[in-house]
Parts: sequence; C-alpha cells; structure tokens
Amino acid sequence: MFLSSITILALVALAAADTYDMVKEYAGSTFFDDWQFYDNFDNLTNGNAFFVSSSQAQKLHLAYVDDTTNHAIMRVDNTSKLEFGDKRNTIRIQSVDQYTVGSMWTIDMWHAPYGCSVWPAFWSHSPNWPTGGEIDTFEGINLNAHSQMGLHTTPGCKQVSQNQSSTLVNSTDCSYLVNNNQGCTTTDPRDESYGEMLASNGGGVWITEFAQSGISVWFFPRSQVPSSVSSNSSTIDTSSFGTPVGNWPSTGCDMGTYFGPQNLLFTITLCGDFAGSSSFFPQTCTGFCYEDYVVGNGSNYGTAYFEVGSVRVFSKTGTNTVIKGNGAKRNGVRLMVGLGVLVGIVGLVL
Repeated sequence: MFLSSITILALVALAAADTYDMVKEYAGSTFFDDWQFYDNFDNLTNGNAFFVSSSQAQKLHLAYVDDTTNHAIMRVDNTSKLEFGDKRNTIRIQSVDQYTVGSMWTIDMWHAPYGCSVWPAFWSHSPNWPTGGEIDTFEGINLNAHSQMGLHTTPGCKQVSQNQSSTLVNSTDCSYLVNNNQGCTTTDPRDESYGEMLASNGGGVWITEFAQSGISVWFFPRSQVPSSVSSNSSTIDTSSFGTPVGNWPSTGCDMGTYFGPQNLLFTITLCGDFAGSSSFFPQTCTGFCYEDYVVGNGSNYGTAYFEVGSVRVFSKTGTNTVIKGNGAKRNGVRLMVGLGVLVGIVGLVL
C-alpha cells in the first residue's frame, strides 16, 4: 500500500505522542500540604536570601492560598527594612513525593517573580545531585524579557538531534562540570515567557515531559493553553501540544544513566551566582544588586511573587511513577543539599 509523505509524517508524530493520567494535584486550600520548606539561608547559589520555614512563611504571609482566587502565593518579603549584611526572607519549597521517568507535570502559573536582583525557578532534581540530574522547567532573572529551560547532569549527557521550536540554544553540554554548570539550556524567544509581559498576559502553563525517549518542555501563554489542559482533564494526550520549546532526546542523554526520581521545587533567591552576576545584572538593572535592592525597605519586591493555580503530575497511562515521601520534617540542609542551579551564569539570551 502506498503512503504519502504527509501520512507518514502524521504516523510518526502519532507514534511519538503519549497519553498520561493524573496521579497528583497540588491546588487550592491544600496546595502546601505536601511540600517541605528549606528553613535555611541560601547556601547553594550564594543568594542574599533566607528561605523561611513553613511556620515562618505562614506568620510572615510569604506562602499562602489567596481566599479570592484560590491560587497559591509564594513571595519575597517586601516590607522589612534590612541593614547591610542582612539576608531577605523568601521561599524555597520541595515536594515530599518524587516522580520517576514516565512522568509529566504541568504548572498553571498566573504570575512569576521578576525585578532587579530576583532569581525565580520552577524545577526538579534528584536528592543526590548531580547524580540523578536536574530539570529546569522555568527560570528567569532580573528584568529579562525571556525565561529559559534546561538540564544539569553528570558528565556525558549532550543535547543532540533536538526537535524544538526555539533556536536560542545556549549550550548543548549538560554536564555540571562544563561552563560553570551552565547546563544544556534553551531560551524561550517569546517576550511573554517572563517578566512584565508574562504578568500582563495572565501568565500561562508550562509542561514538562520526563519520558524514556527524552525530556521536553512546552510553554503556552494564557490565550494558547490547550483545552485538555485548561479543562483540568485527568487524562492528557501530548499529541495536542505541538513542538516543544525545548527538547533533549535520549539519543544524546540516556534517561536511565543520567536521571533518577525527581523532587519538584519552587525557589526565589536574590542576587547570587546568576541574577547578581557581573555578566548579567548590568544588562537590565542599574547600581549594585545587593546594596541597592536587597538592602533597604524592600518596596522594590512588589512583583517578586509566584501565583500558581495548580501543579499537576501525570504518569504514562498504565503506570504509576510516584515514589511517596514520608512527609517528615527534616533538616533542610541535609534534605536538599543536592542542588543543580548552583551557578548557571553563562549563556542566557536576554
């Protein structure tokens, strides 16, 4: 039987797509129930920040669910007056559960932190980082117009033969030992992927597929979110997503070799190795990162907050990719010291 080239392409696309069923949802009044707060200063990325405990976050109103929208809010302290040498209170949380290869997670983000000295990320990593790898779904700094995504791994993982919409590839070597742990990162070329434009457009949805065939990240601005996602369907078919913004096929980075079960994380740090870098800070901000922004009354952090409608995790149909955590309170330094966003200061396209 003769098949046209169009038919063959359609069959290839169909074969590459997978169906996933929801296995976990972080949303509404229980959003923060299954996360652990770091409760320590930023000893991992050299930020001028203190990541508060759960009780501190509640008391200081830095992590809460908004009564009107039912959205989760995570923000930087913007009311305390700091003296030189102080660290500003902010948020870093990690999921109690872990998710193995064969998982997909979505984040419905209505607002992301931005502003001079601000460095937010939504990402995942293995507890024994760099062994087990790291997946950065969303990361931005300062007043940049664009966000980036990428991987950080042990040596040997490379981005090759990628099928992605972004041509802004910053690096293809994912090793944490190369280029000051830049990782293999891709920048989203759309202005609405970060900062003021993202906020004014009502945010959007990021989707990360952690599959045996590789890792892919999609971003959909609010007006372009697929109906299967916006309807909160419990089953999602990736064939409706189109080409991902970033793609890291297993042909250059075997999932079983470089990636282990992943914890999900939200982080907002200040200055540090990336946002405070002398290579990047002056590109969108004036003055000095710490002295002119972190120190003082904090009024410049009015836009430094996450507003999240939900985080939903899916397993490939017919599987269960959840590794349940015990939820016990443990020391933050011991629990989360394996961190991949340690430096990553080279190659971001603004």
